[in-house]
Amino acid sequence: MSRYTGPSWKQSRRLGLSLTGTGKELARRNYVPGQHGPNNRSKLSEYGLQLAEKQKLRFTYGLGEKQFRNLFVQATKVKGGTLGFNFMVLLERRLDNVVYRLGLATTRRQARQFVNHGHILVDGKRVDIPSYRVTPGQVISVREKSAKVPAILEAVEATLGRPAFVSFDAEKLEGTLTRLPERDEINPEINEALIVEFYNKML
Repeated sequence: MSRYTGPSWKQSRRLGLSLTGTGKELARRNYVPGQHGPNNRSKLSEYGLQLAEKQKLRFTYGLGEKQFRNLFVQATKVKGGTLGFNFMVLLERRLDNVVYRLGLATTRRQARQFVNHGHILVDGKRVDIPSYRVTPGQVISVREKSAKVPAILEAVEATLGRPAFVSFDAEKLEGTLTRLPERDEINPEINEALIVEFYNKML
């Protein structure tokens, strides 16, 4: 299954979750899209609940199913912590996500584009792979030639707050993943246990 590139607002309404993190998608219409959206009272099966939770997390980070599943398999090999939490930490350590968390982009989709286009440096070296796994302490910065890209400057100016596990210098346009996040600092609306149950049946 390829990565979803359609309207994020429609997908947010279908999943009942703001994929951009702004909440704007659900502010006016907090029900599923379609003719019967407002009156849809159908209940999901156990499998349906697990699938929906998996889709929420997958669409939040904008990954294709194969890439998402492969990362889950990698999480099974991480020592310590619960499988679901380890999986979410691996998602948070993706370079495109860290760029988003630092406020260098307004959405993860935009952050992925900045990385793909070579605007981002890791420890002074250009990295154009969105899935690159950031290690705490590495410096994420904007390439000198990209320092005046309007979209980046606008994103930095619009960012009102950043998670406690990152630090950022707005003048230098650089930041760091200072530590791995705690569970209550990432996606509190996600029940990762349902995702683990979903993949345990599939693997």
